[in-house]
Amino acid sequence: MAFIHLDIRCLYTLLICTAFGSTLSSNAEIKVNPPQDFQIVDPGYLGYLYLQWQPPVSLDNFNKCTVEYELKYRNVDSESWRTIITKNLLYKDGFDLNKGVEAKIHTLLPRQCTNGSEVQSSWSEATYWISSQGNLDTKIQDMDCVYYNWQYLLCSWKPGMGAHLDSNYRLYYWYEGLDHVLECIDYIQAKGKNIGCRFPYLESSDYKDFYICVNGSSESQLIRPSYFIFQLQNIVKPLPPDYLSLTMKNSEVNLKWSIPRGPIPAKCLIYEIEFTEDDTAWVTTTIENEIYITRTSNESLQLCFLVRSKMNIYCADDGIWSEWSDEQCWKGDIWKEILLFFLVPFVLVSLFVLIVTCTLLYKQRNLLKMVFHTEKRSPF
Repeated sequence: MAFIHLDIRCLYTLLICTAFGSTLSSNAEIKVNPPQDFQIVDPGYLGYLYLQWQPPVSLDNFNKCTVEYELKYRNVDSESWRTIITKNLLYKDGFDLNKGVEAKIHTLLPRQCTNGSEVQSSWSEATYWISSQGNLDTKIQDMDCVYYNWQYLLCSWKPGMGAHLDSNYRLYYWYEGLDHVLECIDYIQAKGKNIGCRFPYLESSDYKDFYICVNGSSESQLIRPSYFIFQLQNIVKPLPPDYLSLTMKNSEVNLKWSIPRGPIPAKCLIYEIEFTEDDTAWVTTTIENEIYITRTSNESLQLCFLVRSKMNIYCADDGIWSEWSDEQCWKGDIWKEILLFFLVPFVLVSLFVLIVTCTLLYKQRNLLKMVFHTEKRSPF
């Protein structure tokens, strides 16, 4: 009987190994080609590129399968790839055109089409570069863009170090929702040269990539273009808070201010408060427009604070601090000293006047008495 059980076990093992080997052999024979005509296409949107391809050849055996594609892409000097799994034949994203772009893609066959194992094709690769005309030192310098109070965008720059005197620059921009690239219509100028742009009202531009290209022209040289990508909510600079108030009750100080004017929701703001007690100062932050602070000493002669605002992490990845508000102060004992300084002389002067007046009245009264008595004694 032991031999029979042993034979049965061997038979099971043989059947399992045969089936597994058959599966491996079957999967080893399954192959799929990479996508065809993979390319990176520039539609002229200043960095918003199309990555597109066609299905691989010889998919007749997988008509009932949903073929997927694994796409990887990056700017050339980036350390990491972005990875997308898609069933489509087109993918769009933004890139820094100051650098080259590289991408690769391969075909994926899901497990249900290959008896349990995912099958991948070899990679198909593509690259894209903007032709680098002009010397690097002809590019603009110190590009700075600020979205004031989430209403008015202003960008400024300095001419390239190697740009000739006849060089001038022009700014172009685009974001998703515009039909085509637009040029700045309100340049900021210095000595007849463009050094910045005041943008018009930008409808539906928040939380989208905002693409800018600053190009230039010169009769004596080529100018290297500069490309930038912003998200406008990340460069918002709010107005400073105003209507500050400072009140004190015993040792507790209440600091309060109004929410900055404009379209920025209150929930999108964080505040930085600089509080000064006599000669000691410290900084704290809050998301409310009110804070309570405990005095370090009841003998404090002066309490002051000022505050500034910025977009918080709930509405932006970053932001720009507003200017500081006007300072608001409380001066307790100083006012008493000032009052005493004016009150004591006033009291002394008043007392002196009163004494002089009383003295004069007393003398006048005595004089009248004397006159009266003199007239009474007269025989006439």
